[in-house]
Amino acid sequence: MKKIGITCYPSVGGSGIIATELGKLLATRGFEVHFITSSLPFRLDCINPEIYYHEVEISHYPVFQHPPYDLALAAKMAEVIDREKLDILHVHYAMPHAISAILARDIAKRDVKIVTTLHGTDITVLGHDKTFKSMIAYGIEQSDAVTAVSKQLVEQTKAQLEVEKHIEVIYNFVNEEEYVRKNREFIKKDYQIQPDEKVFIHISNFRKVKRIEDVIQTFALVQKQLKAKLILVGDGPETQTAFELVKTLGLTEEVLFLGRQKNISDLLSISDIKLLMSQKESFGLVLLEAMSCGVIPIATNVGGIPEVIQHGETGFLVELGDIEAAANYAIRLLEDSDLFQSFVERGLERANTLFSSEKIINHYITLYEQLMSE
Repeated sequence: MKKIGITCYPSVGGSGIIATELGKLLATRGFEVHFITSSLPFRLDCINPEIYYHEVEISHYPVFQHPPYDLALAAKMAEVIDREKLDILHVHYAMPHAISAILARDIAKRDVKIVTTLHGTDITVLGHDKTFKSMIAYGIEQSDAVTAVSKQLVEQTKAQLEVEKHIEVIYNFVNEEEYVRKNREFIKKDYQIQPDEKVFIHISNFRKVKRIEDVIQTFALVQKQLKAKLILVGDGPETQTAFELVKTLGLTEEVLFLGRQKNISDLLSISDIKLLMSQKESFGLVLLEAMSCGVIPIATNVGGIPEVIQHGETGFLVELGDIEAAANYAIRLLEDSDLFQSFVERGLERANTLFSSEKIINHYITLYEQLMSE
């Protein structure tokens, strides 16, 4: 049995979700999977005898003003590599996870192959910092294999970091058994959403880059012409700003702040339009989740989003900040039921073919097998 170690950020972000779902699928395909993280990953909610969790504990020595998580992670990785006899160590994010993995490989007595998956933030944010640029490039070059979640991210990485390493595109995916439209009308009633009201949804970590104000302003324009509700799922530094804008626009009764939720597929199942007005997105996993649940995405034409949405076919793309175009597209879809249904059907087909979990998992397994045969 081949053994795979996985390290990711265990929070609700897209990279952690993909890493966890990947591990769960690998366990069903005959792999033994070991998660090495600071806390139990958000989506690791199943019981499987082939899945193990190893917690990275950080020692608080008086000599350290800031406990060195990356060193603690490297030590735990090396320990698990030797004790569990790992074949592959798959890390999500070059910084700091790939750097820790390289150090762990040097410490461990057993040879292990390192796969690094780039999700975006380590390139789009940290990659601009001169302090980390060379370190991120080193992590990429010293990995045995590198993947990225979109073609645009590959291009940006090579241009920004000037790395020669081959980077393979392996798209994100969703669990089709979970992300499917379900009959959840009782949820509408629970939130006092009327049967004739259209439902918009936005899901994020409420950082400034997500441009929550554009989401709310877009909804405000739609709401002037259609009966609708906006569901905001998530929490973060821009939550208070969003609260204040909703109050200023007089939309307190029409906008629902739900905070962080686990039942995302249930909430998507009562929604019609998914809004994502981000300034940066390397892929936009929430868009794929939406399409899988029969929700039509409207998003900004940035980053890897155009690789997910086919403009005018499965959703609509707008330029950054163009709330009028986003509102007009939404109204057009919601006033034409035949057009709406055609977008839904094409979105489901795209999600179930190009981004199918079986196709993506086979891609990763092929990569692992190639490394292990070297």
